[in-house]
Amino acid sequence: MTTAVLGNLPVQEWASSPRTALGPWGAEPPLPAEVTGLRATLRRFATEVMRPIGQELDRLSAAEVADPKSRLFEFHRRYSELGINMEALGRMGAEERGLLFPILFEELGWGDAGLAISIGARILPHYMAAKMGNRFILETYSEDLLGCWAITEPDHGSDSLDPGQVLQHPLGSYGRPGCVARIDDGHVIINGQKAAWVSNGAIGELCILFCAAEGPDGPDPKRGVCVVVPMDATGVTRGKPLEKLGQRALPQGEIFFDNVRVSTDHLLAGPDDFQRAVYAIHADANVLMGAVFTGVARAAYDLALDYAHERKQGGVPIIRHQDVAKRLFHMLRKTELSSALTRRVAMFNTLEPVPALQAAMLAKVTATEHSLEVASEALQIFGGNGLTHEYPIEKIFRDARTSLIEDGCNHVLALKGGAQLIDESRLA
Repeated sequence: MTTAVLGNLPVQEWASSPRTALGPWGAEPPLPAEVTGLRATLRRFATEVMRPIGQELDRLSAAEVADPKSRLFEFHRRYSELGINMEALGRMGAEERGLLFPILFEELGWGDAGLAISIGARILPHYMAAKMGNRFILETYSEDLLGCWAITEPDHGSDSLDPGQVLQHPLGSYGRPGCVARIDDGHVIINGQKAAWVSNGAIGELCILFCAAEGPDGPDPKRGVCVVVPMDATGVTRGKPLEKLGQRALPQGEIFFDNVRVSTDHLLAGPDDFQRAVYAIHADANVLMGAVFTGVARAAYDLALDYAHERKQGGVPIIRHQDVAKRLFHMLRKTELSSALTRRVAMFNTLEPVPALQAAMLAKVTATEHSLEVASEALQIFGGNGLTHEYPIEKIFRDARTSLIEDGCNHVLALKGGAQLIDESRLA
C-alpha cells in the first residue's frame, strides 16, 4: 500500500528544529500576481507617503489640517497617481474586487487610519452613484473631486443607522430631523444641518447626503433621500473643522444647507429607496472599517514586535521575557482573526446579490475592538516611551480608540446586527 506524502515537504526533509517565519502580512497564502504587485506598491505608498504626512498632520490644529496649503492635499494628489478609481474597479470581476477591496484598505490603514478613512469618504459619491446606477453623477463630476459623507445630525447619531426605527425604545421619539429635503418640480431643495462628524466635511467638494424627506405629514426620517450635492452650490456653508482625540488627519466638520437646490439628476435614492440606500452604504462602509482597522492592528503589532527585539531590560531583549512574547502572540492572533473575517465577509458580500449587513457589522466590530486591544498592548510594551510623541504608537492608540464610535457605535451595531439575525419565518 502506498501512503501519500502530506504537506509541502516530507517531514524527513524538515530541519531538526522546524521553524517557519511569517511574512510581512502574517500567515498570508499566495495571492494572484497582480494583487501581490499592487499590495507591494500600496505598502511603499503607506511607508513613504502616508506615515510621514499622517504624523505631521496629527500635530497640527484641525484648521491647519484643512488648510489648502497642508500636506493633506499632497497626500490626495499622490493617491490619485496610483490610478485606483471607479473605472479600474469596474473592469474587475466580482471575485477580484472582493479580494482587492479589503487588501487595499488594510494597507491604507497600516499607513494611517485618518488618511485611509479620508480616502473612503472621498470615493463614496462616485462609488454609490455606480452602485445605484446614476450615470449623471459618474459622467458629470470628476473622480478627482474630494467626496464627503453627511449622514449624522447633532441630535441623531446612531439613529441614522436605523431609519426603520427597529431599535427605538417604546417610549422614545425620533424628534424633528435636523436636515430635510423636499422634491419639487425637478429639484431637490435641502434645509438644515449635518453634524460635525462629516468625514472630509471640512474639505469635501462633492457631498453624498442622507437626510429625511418632507412628506405630506411633515419630515419623515423613515422615507428620506440620498442625494449628491456639489459643495460649491449656493446655500452650502461649513462649520469649523472639529478638534478631536484621534484620526486628526481626517478633517471633519458641520455642513449647513440653506435652501440648497440641485436637480433630481443628483438623486441616488428617493423616499421609496431610502432604507435600501442606508443599508447599502453601511454594508460597504462597515467592511471598509474592518479592513482599515485590521491594518491599524497590524501596524501596532509590527511596531511592538520590532521594539521588543530592540529594547533591553534585565540584560536581554524584552521579547525574551515570556510575558512579552505571550502578549505579542495574542496581538498577532487578533490581527489575523480580523484580517480573515474581514476578507471572508468582503468576498461573501461581493458575490451575494444582496450583501449581509450583519456580516459587515461583524467585521467592523471585531476589527475595531481588536485594533484597540492590540494598540493598547503595543503601547504597554513600549512602556514610558509609548506615551511620548517620539514614538508613533500613542497616535495609533488614539486612532484606534476613535474607531469604536465612528461609522456606528459598536454597541448599536451589535444591537442592529442582532436584529438582522431574526428569522421571522421561524417565529410564526
